[in-house]
Amino acid sequence: MPTDTSRAQLKRAVPVLASLDIEATQRFYAEKLGFTAVARYPDYGIVERNGVQIHFWLTDDADIPKATSCRVDVDGVDQLYEEMNTSGVVHPNGPLTDQPWGLREFAVLDGDGNMIKFGQRSAS
Repeated sequence: MPTDTSRAQLKRAVPVLASLDIEATQRFYAEKLGFTAVARYPDYGIVERNGVQIHFWLTDDADIPKATSCRVDVDGVDQLYEEMNTSGVVHPNGPLTDQPWGLREFAVLDGDGNMIKFGQRSAS
């Protein structure tokens, strides 16, 4: 196993979440979360906001998105929380909270049941 990691560098991670209807999922992300749909295929879709992409794959199993989540790091988490709270998408058990692991975060449920956590490193 190679031990020299000087040539390989991770650049970013892109979540790929389950969708029961790609078009409806992209519409939800646009209307409720402020993303823009950037690509749609019969069984795959991509949305983007501020250079952050979320990808979706089509499934007919409604249980999969209910067991799926991702986190997006942000600046201005308090302002984003107000925006998402106004849109009515904040998870009932996911209000803006300072977590013991050093993040100030909140959770959103999308139309399919995927949970998206938005967080910012706590000032301390």
